[in-house]
Amino acid sequence: MPEEFEESPSQPFDLGRYLDIIRRRHLIFLTLLLVGWVGVWGSSWLLPVKYKSSTLILVEEPALPKNYVVPNISDNVQDRLQTITQQILSRTRLLLIIDKLHLYQGGRHVLTPDQRVDKMRKDINIDLVKDEKTNSVTAFKIYYVSADPHIAQQVTSELTNLFIDANSKARKQESENTTQFIESQLVTARANLADQEARVQTFQAQHQGALPSQETANLQILSGLQSQLQNEQDAVNSAKQQSVYHQSLIEQYRAFDSRHTTAGGTSVGLAGIDDQLDKLRLKLQDLGTRYTDQYPEVQQVKAQIADAEKQRAQIVANLKKAPDGKQASGGGQTQEIQDPAQNAPLLQLQSQLKADQTEIANRERAVSSLESRINQYQSLLNSEPSVSQQLADLNRGYEQSQTNYNELLKKESDSQMATSMEQMQEGERFMMLDPPSLPVRPDFPNRLKMCGVGLGVGLVLGLLVVVLQEFFDDCMYSDREIIKMISVGVIAEIPQILNPSDTEREKRKILLGWAMAALVICVILTGSAFSYLHS
Repeated sequence: MPEEFEESPSQPFDLGRYLDIIRRRHLIFLTLLLVGWVGVWGSSWLLPVKYKSSTLILVEEPALPKNYVVPNISDNVQDRLQTITQQILSRTRLLLIIDKLHLYQGGRHVLTPDQRVDKMRKDINIDLVKDEKTNSVTAFKIYYVSADPHIAQQVTSELTNLFIDANSKARKQESENTTQFIESQLVTARANLADQEARVQTFQAQHQGALPSQETANLQILSGLQSQLQNEQDAVNSAKQQSVYHQSLIEQYRAFDSRHTTAGGTSVGLAGIDDQLDKLRLKLQDLGTRYTDQYPEVQQVKAQIADAEKQRAQIVANLKKAPDGKQASGGGQTQEIQDPAQNAPLLQLQSQLKADQTEIANRERAVSSLESRINQYQSLLNSEPSVSQQLADLNRGYEQSQTNYNELLKKESDSQMATSMEQMQEGERFMMLDPPSLPVRPDFPNRLKMCGVGLGVGLVLGLLVVVLQEFFDDCMYSDREIIKMISVGVIAEIPQILNPSDTEREKRKILLGWAMAALVICVILTGSAFSYLHS
């Protein structure tokens, strides 16, 4: 009754009431339980059978340690496996397998190539096996489901070969691409290095003599040139003094020749030379107190004294040879000595004067050349800081290019070694650990599982119908229900009077219930045993 389900939930649990419901509704419940189970169990035998073949592929580590040969490709197996899976599950690859093994050609409807590809993708499953500690992929499983166990095994084998080959080719291709990229970068770096080297050489050629490495040599050369310049200037001064001295001797000699010498007197020119000798000897004496004999000025004064003494001796000799060398004329005028031998000292002095002038000219040219060279080296030294900065910038660029080139050269060598390792299949590879299995039992439907599902469906269906019947049933089946319906107290109760036919009917109903329960149990057990034996 509807009112019965509106009772307060605070009422105590009434076991007798539920036992009455079981006695009234047990046949309906058992029937629905059997119908539900039989329906699900029967459908497990009507659904198309699917067989699943599987294989286990191990991700094998490189044969050579990474300390000796560093791989030049990514070591993320999961990313690479996703890429390979997308390639293998592409339309072109799957159509090749479908056409080769004649898959998805039966049935009522003819499937298009795209439909067959989509269906095959649904039948393929890939599970990754990861290490619990490192969370890295150590292996993966490939599954394929088909109505034919042999087809399932063949397709799984084809997929396994595709994965192994695709991984090997992908690693080789990626390694070769890496090597080619590094080689192209190396060519660019080599050209850049050659350009930097050419720029440095051109700069050094343009600033030859002003380079930082030549600063010490320039300073030494400049110091030597300055010393040479000082020596040349001293030599010029000495030559000029010698020229002045010779000029004075010539003038004195000419003055001596232009005058008449008396018989008892002495030569005015000779007296001048004696005065000159006295001055030179005094000067030599003074210099001797301050300098050594090797001092240039001391040697110069000594040379002047020797020349003066030589000139004096020559004049004295000439006077001795010609005591009447000059004759008086009627007008009181003098005449020059006509003997050419008497002019030899004058010619010698003139020759020495010319030599002095030549030496002065040569010395002055040498001084000019030295000053020019000194200015040149001073200019080079002055420009050295700027040249040094520019050269440092060029060398810095060259060193960076050199470092980049050396790094790329090492990377190229390592990459070539890694590529050789991949070509020899000594790198990381996929190895089939378990060959594709030939399934002997269908993966779908799982008939034992369907038996349990059918039992649950039957129980839910039976309970649902019983609850609905009780909810919509208006009959009263116990005195407690009648007492709840009336508002006055009960004075007396009339017991139920059963005749033999009613008693017999109740017994048959009880026996039918037990028989129905036994039938349901036997059917469920028999069907489950049958499913187990055929699985």
